[in-house]
Amino acid sequence: MAIAASTSSPVRMKRRSSAHYRLRRRVRKGALGVLILLVLAYTLFPYYWAIVSSTKQGAELYTTAFLPALNFSYYRQLFDNPVFMGSLLNSVFVATGTTVVSLALGIVSAYALGRLDFPQKRVVLMAILMISIFPQVAVLSGMFELINALGLYNRPSALIVTYLLSTVPFTTWILTTFIREFPRELEEAALIDGCSHFRILTRILLPLMGPSLASTGILAFILAWNEFLFALTFMLTDENKTVPVAIGLIGGTTRYEYPFGQIMAASVTVTLPLIIVVLIFQRRIVAGLTAGAVKG
Repeated sequence: MAIAASTSSPVRMKRRSSAHYRLRRRVRKGALGVLILLVLAYTLFPYYWAIVSSTKQGAELYTTAFLPALNFSYYRQLFDNPVFMGSLLNSVFVATGTTVVSLALGIVSAYALGRLDFPQKRVVLMAILMISIFPQVAVLSGMFELINALGLYNRPSALIVTYLLSTVPFTTWILTTFIREFPRELEEAALIDGCSHFRILTRILLPLMGPSLASTGILAFILAWNEFLFALTFMLTDENKTVPVAIGLIGGTTRYEYPFGQIMAASVTVTLPLIIVVLIFQRRIVAGLTAGAVKG
């Protein structure tokens, strides 16, 4: 009997520890689920409230109803407004042009910094990082003089030039990290076959950079799409303004009216395409941003 009791005691202790471990594991999973729900509510509720507010009229805007009123008159007013639709097209042009130019410059710069050896490479990398750190206000006056000298004031192409100040360093840093992870044997074999560095970049490396190009391109597009200060400074007429400035200049019928519903409708209209694009390409964005983070 004593032997049986002594052998059953470790078994009981093992069962108790196993049950305790399972309980702790369930508690951790439950706490993690609650935390994720809180984070989602914190991040998504403002956008949901913007959708709800954009469908309300008059006194309904000041109620606490959490369901949309399904009144889309503000959206109809926006789409019937030629100034807003023109600003939407301007934003598409500026953001697309900025993305294309910044990717082209970023790819070439990233290849030079990631593959070529020259004495000042570290200094150039630090200089690129320092340029991206400067706030927009610090370079606003200098960029204004440059835009005037180029004759681009009050032209959407001026915004492409100014946005490159922030998008090119960003794309260069991410693509440099990605290019460094490619095996050098690919380039060595191509150099032996007589390929130039340009052909190596365009024919060998570029087809392999799809995830990284997608992630950096989408993020550069979002940066250019949401920019406000340069667009407000360099665009004079309503026909050349971009969407963020057009939303900021929406006014009420009187000087004492705050057009909250119109602003929410415009914000939803501008943000929804970006959300759809990010949801479609989310895997490529994550794959591109995490490329080179772990070396196998």
